[in-house]
Amino acid sequence: MGENIYLFMIIALAVLAITDLVVGVSNDAVNFLNSAIGSKAVSFRTVMIVASVGIAFGAISSSGMMEVARKGIFNPEQFVFAEIMIIFMAVMITDILLLDFFNTLGMPTSTTVSIVFELLGAAVAISMVKIMGHDGGVADLWTYINSDKATEIILGILLSVVVAFSVGALVQFISRLLISFKFEEKPKWVGALFGGFALTSIIYFILVKGLKSASIFSPEVLELIANKQFLFILSNFVVWTLVSWLISTLTKINIYTMVIVMGTFALAMAFAGNDLVNFIGVPLAAMESYTSWSTSGIDADKYTMEGLASAVQTPQYLLLLSGLIMVVTLWFSSKAKNVVKTSVDLSRQDEGDERFQPNFLSRQIVKFSINASENIAGLIPASILKRMDTRFEKPYVYVPKSRVQDLPAFDLVRASVNLMVASVLISLATSMKLPLSTTYVTFMVAMGTSLADRAWGAESAVYRVAGVLNVIGGWFFTAMSAFTAAAIIAYIIHLGGIYAIGVLLLIAFFLIGKNYLSHTKKMKETKLEQKLERAESNSIIGVIDESAANISLAIKRANKIYTQSIDGLAKHDIDTLKRSKKGISKFDKEVEDLRDNIFYFIKNLDESSVSTSNFYISILSYLQDMTQSLEYIAKAGHKHVHNNHKKLRFNQIKDLKETDGYLNELFTEIETIFETKDFLKLTELIIHKQELFAKVDMKIHKQVERTRTDESSPKNTALYFSLLLETKDLLVATMNLLETYDQHANTKV
Repeated sequence: MGENIYLFMIIALAVLAITDLVVGVSNDAVNFLNSAIGSKAVSFRTVMIVASVGIAFGAISSSGMMEVARKGIFNPEQFVFAEIMIIFMAVMITDILLLDFFNTLGMPTSTTVSIVFELLGAAVAISMVKIMGHDGGVADLWTYINSDKATEIILGILLSVVVAFSVGALVQFISRLLISFKFEEKPKWVGALFGGFALTSIIYFILVKGLKSASIFSPEVLELIANKQFLFILSNFVVWTLVSWLISTLTKINIYTMVIVMGTFALAMAFAGNDLVNFIGVPLAAMESYTSWSTSGIDADKYTMEGLASAVQTPQYLLLLSGLIMVVTLWFSSKAKNVVKTSVDLSRQDEGDERFQPNFLSRQIVKFSINASENIAGLIPASILKRMDTRFEKPYVYVPKSRVQDLPAFDLVRASVNLMVASVLISLATSMKLPLSTTYVTFMVAMGTSLADRAWGAESAVYRVAGVLNVIGGWFFTAMSAFTAAAIIAYIIHLGGIYAIGVLLLIAFFLIGKNYLSHTKKMKETKLEQKLERAESNSIIGVIDESAANISLAIKRANKIYTQSIDGLAKHDIDTLKRSKKGISKFDKEVEDLRDNIFYFIKNLDESSVSTSNFYISILSYLQDMTQSLEYIAKAGHKHVHNNHKKLRFNQIKDLKETDGYLNELFTEIETIFETKDFLKLTELIIHKQELFAKVDMKIHKQVERTRTDESSPKNTALYFSLLLETKDLLVATMNLLETYDQHANTKV
């Protein structure tokens, strides 16, 4: 029976390994995809093919050994087989849950840090069980745990965050000063020198990081490279500079594009060759432990695990299978694209929707940075500052909304610097045998280069800094939660045995399945979601025509939000009112985005189109008035029900439902007019506006009479009057909108 339990655990670990590969690739794809995708140097399909080849090559050339899993965090000789299996099982269950959680949020985190702290947490939990069983003390913990390695890794995390950001910012600043945004106009030798330097860095990175454990090169060749590093780097620089110059001179291939493709391949290969062990290292160590124990004839709780200290080569077929799973995941994982999007959005050059909201810390950092930069600028002569500013000038080009999605988030120079700096830092740390997370380095380099490139302007800095702080906070949350969760799960398995493992596996796969379904549903809703679009035309006729769809959609949503608010109040249903609040919040943000885009809209107009801008600004102003009234109505109703105040009286509900009926008829008719662009019918609606106002005034008058005679609830009375007054304001804003359209559209027809 005992052996069957451990066989079940091995099978479960194999399944968990496959799952971990999937969620791990979804997270770590950001390491090698963000620069190529963000710059749009080549097509998305080409990026994926290059990354897939890199992953496959890296997986096959990997040794697959996981020294951290085997002996890096704990001392295996201090544990018996039964305890080791508990540690490994706890680590894998925790790992897939944690990585899937971050993938669902779209946040990049470190698979290296997660596996290390899970091993540490599980090992500490089982060590404490052993210590308590022998009446020992906490001081005995260091007998079981490799504390030096854990400390080294933590310090490596902190150091890599600061160094990667700083070096990325410095190199990008210098590169932009030398090359500027008009890099395509520079002489061929400038690009050749840059290409030589970048490609040499990437080649060195491939050899030191990507192929350090492969058997492709003989030990003599690798030793020669290690002993003659300066000569190797110098000769590579000369060769690649010459190659870059020849390619840019004789062909139409852009050298920056070549650097990006090569860098993407290099990082993808290094990821598969080295980070692969983060996903399959623990199950492989468990399999080796099981093989060793099953042939020993010793009980599981007496067989000590000194054997884990020895190196074991992983079978090639397992590496090939792992690489295949990683490639398939890369192509089909929507969560991988979501994680990459976070990194690209935070580093994009242009303004756009900001995913993260500013917080106190981000505001203070930006404020301090502005003051510091102003003080430093005061020390530099004005003429030099002016020349420097010209190097960072990016010509404004108005882009139609149909092409916005095709725009690169940043240019080829920054993408090349991202890959070059990340390659150099990772290869340096590897050669010095320092612990380093590829996720931390690549992400922080991208953030540093975006800062130096002035992508974080006054309009977006607080949002971008808040996003970076969120991601960094998530990294430390990874460490703490990985340690805590693995320790708890290990203790639960220790207490419950096979039954606890079964329950934990069911919970794990249930949560992953639930996250997958909710993520899929969210992605479908996003694709189907209608959204207000900015106007593109530079004539009033064009703006009237383009904005019609916006007005139709706005009226439709206003009608839905108002009806939801009234229905929620009538039924005293908090869920309906929550949906109403959520709907108006999204609606209001879209209108705000359109208002924020006024600058670019006016920039696109010619000198004779003043009336066009006035018309567009008026339309947006009335839309904002509508959203403000709807927001008050939605929030007032939600607050009333949420605070468990008395339900509205029957007559009040009846009057509100009648008012909703009037508005529904009006909004439906307006929606049809703007859908069909039959603006001549607007006049008839405007003529009858006083009738609508009179109906609302009549409801207010009736409530005054009720209040004087039989109304007994001050809260209900205040809410009812507020709703009707805001409804009247909503009607005023709507009619003003119609009158503006009637005045301009029917005049131009």
